[in-house]
Amino acid sequence: MFSRSAHSALVFVTFIISVVAVPSATDAAKRSTCTVDSVSSASSLSDCSDVVIASFTVDDGDTVTMSFAESATVTMTGEVTFASTTASGPLITFEGTDISFNGGGNTFNGNGADYWDGEGTDGGKAKPHPFMKIKASGTFENFIVLNTPAQAISVGNDDPLTISDVTVNNKAGDTDDLGHNTDGFDVSASDVTIMNCVVENQDDCIAINSGSNIVFQENTCSGGHGMSIGSISSGKTVSGVVFSGNTVSDSLYGTRIKVDSDATSGSVTNVTWSGNMISSISDYGVLITQSYPDNDGTPGTDTTISDVNFIDSTTTVSVDSNATRVTVDCGQCTGTWDWSKLDATGGDAGTIDADDATVSGFLCSY
Repeated sequence: MFSRSAHSALVFVTFIISVVAVPSATDAAKRSTCTVDSVSSASSLSDCSDVVIASFTVDDGDTVTMSFAESATVTMTGEVTFASTTASGPLITFEGTDISFNGGGNTFNGNGADYWDGEGTDGGKAKPHPFMKIKASGTFENFIVLNTPAQAISVGNDDPLTISDVTVNNKAGDTDDLGHNTDGFDVSASDVTIMNCVVENQDDCIAINSGSNIVFQENTCSGGHGMSIGSISSGKTVSGVVFSGNTVSDSLYGTRIKVDSDATSGSVTNVTWSGNMISSISDYGVLITQSYPDNDGTPGTDTTISDVNFIDSTTTVSVDSNATRVTVDCGQCTGTWDWSKLDATGGDAGTIDADDATVSGFLCSY
């Protein structure tokens, strides 16, 4: 038989184990799985650690915002289709911290053909833009964004974000030149990596408008305006950008830094290209300008471009016979730029007007 003291100790231990083993209702709720299969079911996800996005349609006038619990796991099992709408963009927004989002190869369909008229966001039918806004951190991977009315994915995270294996397919907008302003990724954020993605569109593959520590790596861009920083407007700064191992083809531009000619402040610094393959370019292979929206005009002098380098592995640029290989159009550029790993061929050589910057190592004759 147990002594009274031994029995009391056993009861106490059992009580402690019971307390530890039984979760609270709140803990259980946070471990629940939630399914999004309508606009209304997307509105309350803050207690869901696992979210499944099934097939559903977003009707005219509706938009979707999914605010996930911290560290939530999100998977897609079907297509999300957007009806032609009078709503403003973004049409779908993702929010949350340290999210693991796997689209399973499924599609967000924007029905862009209902809007495309060749005018983009400059006129004609109103086009909701951006189509998708990612305000979350973590990883977003393996989904398709199809036929967006105008700009596709806007990136505005507050903490580190990786986007991988995402396809932006606006190729149908090539028909009769109806697609316009269909940027793949518009980035105004820091600590962003975009990798192994495919963009087929009629505007910038990526446009970095502000932020720092941004990596664009092993992506494929075609049909649009290539890889861009900017345009940089007054007060915007970009620093620490790496373009590495990307392929750009059949585009107006290969890669650009474009600063508004009327920008009264702002800067672009520490930009590196390495191991990119750029081909079949019809306008400019490499363009660095402070004359935007002109390509090569009268540059502004109130912003600064510095520390712009082609290094490590060779970046090859091949332009069409009527295109320009390389043009630098600076009003305020500084530093020594190492272009020893740029190999540009075809078309016209272009001009280098680098202001106070020195472009070194580039062997093209001007």
